[in-house]
Amino acid sequence: MSQRPKEDQLDKVRNIGIMAHIDAGKTTCTERILYYCGRVHRIGEVHEGAATMDFMEQEQERGITITSAATTVYWEGSKINIIDTPGHVDFTVEVERSLRVLDGSVAVFSAVDGVQPQSETVWRQADRYNVPRIAFVNKMDRVGADYFYCIDSMREKLGANAFAVQHPIGSENDFRGMVDLIKMKAYIFKDETMGAEYILEDIPADIKDKCEELRASLLEELATVDETNEVFMMKVLEDPDSLTEDEIHTVIRQGVISNKINPVLCGTAFKNKGIQPLLDAILKWMPSPLDRGTIKGINVDTDEEMKLEPKDDAPLAALAFKVMTDPYVGRLTFVRIYSGTLKKGMTLINTTKGKKERISRLLEMHANQRKDRDEFYTGDIAACIGLKNTSTGDTLCAESQPLLLEKMEFPEPVISMAIEPKSKPDREKLSMALSALSEEDPTFRVSTNEETGQTIIAGMGELHLDVLKDRMMREFGVEANVGKPQVSYKETITQPGKSETKYVKQSGGRGQYAHVCLEIEPNETGKGNEVVSKIVGGVIPREYIPACIKGVEEGLTSGVLAGYNLVDTKVAIVFGSFHEVDSNEMAFKICASMSIKEAARASKPVILEPIMKVVVTTPEASLGDVMGDINRRRGKIMNQTSAKAVIIFEAEVPLSEMFGYSTQLRSLSSGRANYTMEPGHFERVPTKIQEEIMKK
Repeated sequence: MSQRPKEDQLDKVRNIGIMAHIDAGKTTCTERILYYCGRVHRIGEVHEGAATMDFMEQEQERGITITSAATTVYWEGSKINIIDTPGHVDFTVEVERSLRVLDGSVAVFSAVDGVQPQSETVWRQADRYNVPRIAFVNKMDRVGADYFYCIDSMREKLGANAFAVQHPIGSENDFRGMVDLIKMKAYIFKDETMGAEYILEDIPADIKDKCEELRASLLEELATVDETNEVFMMKVLEDPDSLTEDEIHTVIRQGVISNKINPVLCGTAFKNKGIQPLLDAILKWMPSPLDRGTIKGINVDTDEEMKLEPKDDAPLAALAFKVMTDPYVGRLTFVRIYSGTLKKGMTLINTTKGKKERISRLLEMHANQRKDRDEFYTGDIAACIGLKNTSTGDTLCAESQPLLLEKMEFPEPVISMAIEPKSKPDREKLSMALSALSEEDPTFRVSTNEETGQTIIAGMGELHLDVLKDRMMREFGVEANVGKPQVSYKETITQPGKSETKYVKQSGGRGQYAHVCLEIEPNETGKGNEVVSKIVGGVIPREYIPACIKGVEEGLTSGVLAGYNLVDTKVAIVFGSFHEVDSNEMAFKICASMSIKEAARASKPVILEPIMKVVVTTPEASLGDVMGDINRRRGKIMNQTSAKAVIIFEAEVPLSEMFGYSTQLRSLSSGRANYTMEPGHFERVPTKIQEEIMKK
């Protein structure tokens, strides 16, 4: 087996993501990292539409990140794989799947705004996957920048154990650099070299006392990270000056990896200050794949838990976390390798789908540029060509050791619209585009309305569908008409019910006969549908049971009130009968599908609507008008806080009332208020509105 390059040794590899609220400066930070690591020779700016990582036309036009782009850089002899994730809530799945495969993350905050609503969402996602985090307070050059306010808001809103490891020198226009509280030296960045050069000098006299105070509280905090490290604790208590930099870095690294602490750095990516210390911190404190330790998997044959060691010579185990269509090479599947070595031409098993896959080419990606490779090692992120059946969240492994890694859960779409091709030639292009885009994005669903024959696309929000529609036109050349956005309602039942259905058809020759009795009851909210067979004594032969279950499942896809999916329903097949000659699988499938409709009608069905979690930031002067508007939209105000001359409140509002909200909010607040919205839960619609929905 060929050896991995020296700078790619596993302890020198870092897989990190950059995550934040929209507009906190994630992509700008990534651009500077690429520049200082020698990956690009000219800095690309987001506002000029020239950022390397925002390579999609829509990203360049809108100035937002839509897909998580992957790139590899080298810094001080170590390898850093970086994934730049979107901040907009409509693309939350991109953040979700990136966090699943990362070993660590840099959370970027705007020095002016502190913790914003979407930073809370991504922080919670990182909590779920137990991803170690360090924080970078960006935009220190902006008017109103306040580093210590940001640290306080991280503690308060995120429950983070955040503390300063730097102290800014100057602020707003006079921001020149920062003091490293471990080295106790000042970094002053030179504007004439675009921040590529900086000088280390003594701490300015006016902040020296404050820096010493911060260093003391930093050391006290670190003493609690590892209570078994008595030597460190004694030095902190008795002679803090005797601590070496390496000793302090070792304890910080330990605290970060065990998720006990979140060190906070500062800078301004746009003005090229503070990126090199951030890169140093990534190497010193972020975990390597070795630090993340063994990964749990399930043995496919025995259903027992397995532990995977991160070793190149172990059997291969990898997780596909992203599928994208590349205009030059076709379908690309991004995988994170947890153990073993991935080679070109290898045959693998996709254990999620139970199919074999062969890798025809391997690429190292740098945003949308690519470099061919013959093999990738443990801890690497690789782009594979040739995987036909693999989608996001699938496990790929060696034939000698079939196993399953933990699956990824994706939220249900909340908004849908009809789409139809403008001309006949567009029809084929449209179906190709829809299948390619739904493979790429697990929160984008495509279905056909059986009654109208229309193609319905569903997603996470108006922006989500708008961007996908735009991509269809540009990347696939599809001309299509789209309807107005519609809310994805659901139906459920409110009480137990039962049904007995006979399906009998005699029309000459062999007939059709099936008889099915069902019992249904409401399931726990959010639990989904459960279908079980309680048939005993062979009243329905065993070979027809799967057809009955399939019929019930199909029947649940369209409810009895307005044709929306039936959810949170428990169904039991309890009795039935069959005919020796006329019964067959198709008859039982049709009968079960009819029977579930009958049972649902008898169980007081209701329509559910998606309720959105809306967070509004508004100046105090507009608060009354903005809250009044939320109340008119059937919204419930949940809680309210104030920060820096603005009021922030959370509300739960039905999605059907939120169309066109951004325009209304701008006019109510003279353009000064903004909001974020993410799917919350489903709730029963009021009777009057249910009647209106049923009439449509």
